[in-house]
This record gives sequence, C-alpha cells and structure tokens, in this order.
Amino acid sequence: MPTPRSEPRALAWMLAGAAIIGTNGIMVELAGTPPTVSAFWRMLFGGAFLLGWVAASGARQRLSSRAWTWVVITGVAFAADLWLWHRSILLVGPGLATLLGNAQVFFMALAGVLFFHERLGPRFVAGLVLAFAGLWLMLGSHWPELPPQYRWGVWLGLGTGVCYAAYNLCLRRAQREAHVDRAGAAPVAQVLGIAALVSALCLGAAGLAEGAAFAIPSLKSLVVLLALAGFGHCVSWVLISRAMARLRVALVGLLLLLQPVVAFVLDVWLFDRATAPREWVGLALSLAGIFLASLKGRSRLPEQAG
Repeated sequence: MPTPRSEPRALAWMLAGAAIIGTNGIMVELAGTPPTVSAFWRMLFGGAFLLGWVAASGARQRLSSRAWTWVVITGVAFAADLWLWHRSILLVGPGLATLLGNAQVFFMALAGVLFFHERLGPRFVAGLVLAFAGLWLMLGSHWPELPPQYRWGVWLGLGTGVCYAAYNLCLRRAQREAHVDRAGAAPVAQVLGIAALVSALCLGAAGLAEGAAFAIPSLKSLVVLLALAGFGHCVSWVLISRAMARLRVALVGLLLLLQPVVAFVLDVWLFDRATAPREWVGLALSLAGIFLASLKGRSRLPEQAG
C-alpha cells in the first residue's frame, strides 16, 4: 500500500510521465521525416539509451531462449503499432491519433475474453458505449464529408490500438519468461531495450521496402527525434513504472488519460486544429469511456500508450 509520503511523489511521477507521452504525437509531427523513418530512429535511439543504462548500472542478465522469442515478438508488435500510429498522426493529427490509440483498453479486454476466458462486466460495456458515443460526436455525424485520407487515418489509429494491445500482452509474457535461475529477473529496461532494437530492425526493413530515405534532414529533426526517444520513450516509462507500484489502480487509470488530453490540447494550440464544441464533448465522453473500461479486471494495471 502507498504511504502518505510516497503517494505525492508517485503522483508527480505519474503526471509527468503521462504528460511527456502526450507530447509524443506532437514530436512525430515536428520531426519532419516520413512516418516509418521517425519510428525507426525513435526505436533505435530509445533502445540504445535503455540498454546503455542497463549496462552502466550492471543489471544486465542472460535471457532464456523462450524469453528471447517473446521479446522478439514484442518488438515486432510494437513496430506494427508505430508504423500505423505515426501515419495516423500525420493524417488526422496527434490529438485524435493518440485518443484512438488508447482504444487498446477495449482490445485488451477482448483478448481477455478470447484467450483467457474472462467476462466483460457492466462497467466495460458502459465504457464502450460512452467511447463510441464520443467518437460519433467527434467524427460520425459528418463521416461521409471527411476526406478519404482522413478516414483512412482514423482506421489506422484504431489499428494502432489493436497492435498496442498485442504489444502489451506479448511484453507481459516476455517479462514472465525473462528470468534466470538464481540471478533473478532481467530488468524490464533490458527487455524493453532489446524489443526496441527489434522494432527498429523491422521498421528499417519496412522503410527500405518503401524506398524511404533515412537521413535526418536537419539539426532540428535530430533534436526532436532524440527527445522523442529519450524523453517520450525512456524517461516517461521510468517515471510511470515507478509510480504504478505506489498508486491505486483506479488513480493510475485516471492519470494516464492525461496522455490524450495533452496531445489533443497541444494539437489545437500548436497546429490550429479546428474543434467544434461538440468535439470537446465527444473527447470528454471518450475519455470517460476509456477510464471505465480500464477499471475492468482490477488485478491488471492500465498500460501507457504511445
């Protein structure tokens, strides 16, 4: 249980981590590189940062062959997630793309039903109804009028949620397998670092197939990509993982909703996203639905997105 002293600090860690993740979509937009290229450099730099930190701390452990298998699968799933999400960001904007990616809560629950014989409670159903009502207010009432590319970006955002749910499930399995006989468990940073490099390898292959140029076009792009990897991928994970152990599950789920809120507000502020009052209502309903759905299965902590 969290102590009175630890909770305020953990609260600050969670707020900072969620807010940083909320800026990831903005940084993808500002990077000025094709979507696959920004995802590649994010994972390459992020993996190098994480594994460098593990090596410097002396915490590295040997992984079993089963652990390696699941780490590789985790990396492939996250590569698919970023391939879809970075495109969605450029088509519909960082705010909506981040909100759509948080639909992973619903796909995680569906996986629980299909693979782990879990049951969906009334809170989950209510959350699903609220989330779709919010999306209808934001998009559905004028869906036929939207440009084809924008509609495609919405579907890519929902696909991001599917891939991110798969990533979460595979990461948990990889962490369970990442044990050594007497030395204990390999640090999560090691698992995430290796998975990030696997993702970079997959994204690099995808970029080559697309004919993308991997050269970073400017110093500004380099700084943004380093910030995306160092802060958006590494620092945010460290802050949130530390906070999760000290905060109540419901509070964690609520605070993680700061991610799409920050992304949406920054999208409106920095990129002049035209937003009608009904879209703000839709955003609030969708966030409420995601929060309700995340309360299903109290033994599971919500996952960070993006």
